[in-house]
Amino acid sequence: MTDTHVRFATLADAATIIRFVRGLAAFENEPPESVRLTADDLARDVFGPTPRAEVLIAERGGEPVAFALFFHNYSTWEGRPGLYLEDLYVDEPARGAGVGRALMAALARLARDRGCARLELSVLDWNPAREFYHRLGMRHMATWLPYRLDGDALAALAEEGEAATR
Repeated sequence: MTDTHVRFATLADAATIIRFVRGLAAFENEPPESVRLTADDLARDVFGPTPRAEVLIAERGGEPVAFALFFHNYSTWEGRPGLYLEDLYVDEPARGAGVGRALMAALARLARDRGCARLELSVLDWNPAREFYHRLGMRHMATWLPYRLDGDALAALAEEGEAATR
């Protein structure tokens, strides 16, 4: 881990971040066209005046080899913020060299320093990285099931919301 350097991404890293997201999509057996992220999206949502997410880049030998995209959430039970890790990806040649652990340790430090009560993430049930997260001390929240609303269903419910708030 000593030869891994973790830093905050800058707008100059946009193409690298997109490359990592495409690598993650390939790892998850998703078609390349499923990644619609652009440099403009990153400029607006990560590096703009109202950031919605943050990105850490891990480097080895001065070259980017991994990234983590995360954002704050909030626990009403704890009365404190948390960090939610949306994506973590390590280039295949750098896997097993402590790069993922360095990113997770940097995230844990940020969470601690920012007064966060939790660091959370979701992982696909078939992903071998699940064992990595277990080794870090993370627990699988078996009683919590992820849900998602998107596409046409999101648009339809939003329409109901418009009618309800008029």
